[in-house]
Amino acid sequence: MKEEIDAARQGGDVIRGRFAPSPTGRMHLGNMFCALLSWLSAKSRGGEWLLRIEDLDPGRSRAEHATMLMDDLQWLGLQWDGEPVWQSRRSEIYEHYFKLLQQKGLTYPCYCTRADLLATQAPHESDGRVVYKGTCRHLPPQPGRKGATRLMVPDSDITFTDGHYGSFTVNLARQVGDFIIRRKDGAWAYQLAVVVDDALTGVTEVVRGRDLLLSTPQQMYVAQLLDFPAMRFTHHPLLCNDAGQRLSKRDKSLDMGCLRQQFTSRQLIGWLAFLAGIIPMPDAISPEELLPLFSWEKVPCEDIILKNPPSMQ
Repeated sequence: MKEEIDAARQGGDVIRGRFAPSPTGRMHLGNMFCALLSWLSAKSRGGEWLLRIEDLDPGRSRAEHATMLMDDLQWLGLQWDGEPVWQSRRSEIYEHYFKLLQQKGLTYPCYCTRADLLATQAPHESDGRVVYKGTCRHLPPQPGRKGATRLMVPDSDITFTDGHYGSFTVNLARQVGDFIIRRKDGAWAYQLAVVVDDALTGVTEVVRGRDLLLSTPQQMYVAQLLDFPAMRFTHHPLLCNDAGQRLSKRDKSLDMGCLRQQFTSRQLIGWLAFLAGIIPMPDAISPEELLPLFSWEKVPCEDIILKNPPSMQ
C-alpha cells in the first residue's frame, strides 16, 4: 500500500481534482453543478480531473446508472483523466487500512439503531446530524452479535481553511462524535473509503457541496491517523428548489434525462455557469471556453434558489 501512495505522490505539484458520484439514480442539475465547478477548479490551473464511482452500497448502486452518469459527463464535455475508479472493486484495500485503525485501538463495535440515536440525542445544529455520544464505546464484548464499527475521536479541535468559505474550527467530540467506518452489514462507510481513495489516487483538492462541510474534519482526522498527505477542500453553495430544499434525485424534472431533452450541452453548461456567477448571462458555452473566465471569487456563498429555466441563446 505504501508503494501506491508513493506513486500517487510522484505527481509533484500536479493539481488533481475528482468527481465522485454514487450510481444510485440519474444525476440531476445539482450533481452537474458540482461536476462543472470541480472540473473548472482543476483544469483552469492545468490540473487533472479524476472520476470515481462511489458504488459502496450494493443495495442501491446500479451498473446502468454508472453507465448513464459517465455518458452524461461526456455529453456535457466534462472528460475525466485516466480510468474511473470503482469503489466496489477496492474492498481489500479498505480492509488493509481498516485493520491499521483497529491496531491503534481506536475502533469499537456499535449496536445502536438509528431509532436509538434519535430517541436519546438531539440533532446537531440545523442540519439534522446526530452527534454520537459513545454509548457503545465501553461495552464489554458481545460474542455473536453484529454491529457497525465506529472510530473514536478525541475531544480536540480540527481547524481548516475552506477554499471558498474560509476558516473553520470543529471540535471532533462535541460536533462530530465517534463515527462509523464500517456498516453493520460489512459494507465500507463513506468516511473511510473516500479518504483512502483520495490518498491513493493522488487527489490534491476536493470540490463538493457545502452540505458536506462537516465531513471534512472527519476525513482530515482519518487521514492524519493513516499518515496521508493533506488536501485542499473547497465547498460550493447548493442548488435548491423554490422551497429552499437542496436538489435530490427525486427532482425528476431536473434530472439529466429530462434536461437533455430540453437543452443542448452548451446551453446546459451556460445555465450552470450563470448560476455559478461565472458568466453574466446564461449564454450557450463550452467548458473549455469557461476556463479563462473561472474564479472562485465569482461563485456565491449563499445557496442558489432555482427559478424557471432561462431563455437560452
